[in-house]
Amino acid sequence: MAIVEKVIEASPEQVWAVLADGWTYSDWVVGTAHVRDVDDAWPRVGSQLHHKAGPWPLSLHDSSTVLTCEPPRRLVIRAGLWPAGEAVVVFTLEAAGAGATRVRLGEDFAAGPLRWVRNKLNDLVLHQRNKETLTRLADIAMRQKGDA
Repeated sequence: MAIVEKVIEASPEQVWAVLADGWTYSDWVVGTAHVRDVDDAWPRVGSQLHHKAGPWPLSLHDSSTVLTCEPPRRLVIRAGLWPAGEAVVVFTLEAAGAGATRVRLGEDFAAGPLRWVRNKLNDLVLHQRNKETLTRLADIAMRQKGDA
């Protein structure tokens, strides 16, 4: 599993608030072009958000499903991107001092062609994408911290 981490200058509850708002995913998840719909129950286990990923005209429509939800510590999502496959994405949050959160993002291909073509180049690209994802998540969480 490819894991990246970042300390965000916002509390675990503030970071969790961004994770719990499915409508923001296209703002911070690199590769998600548009969120089409979010279940009212998001992020409860079994709930889904429906997204479009990739550049037009090659964008794919799929859904991501919550597998584990432990606010404000852990969120596990099965992210669909068929026909390319699906990945399991794990967010782990822990306090890192006063008003800061260490966020770990782990991602592993779980099914489909993406799982079969795994190599060092793919791992490097995934690592860089997830570093940028955490940078964007931090920007939103810290901006919302200022609004509080």
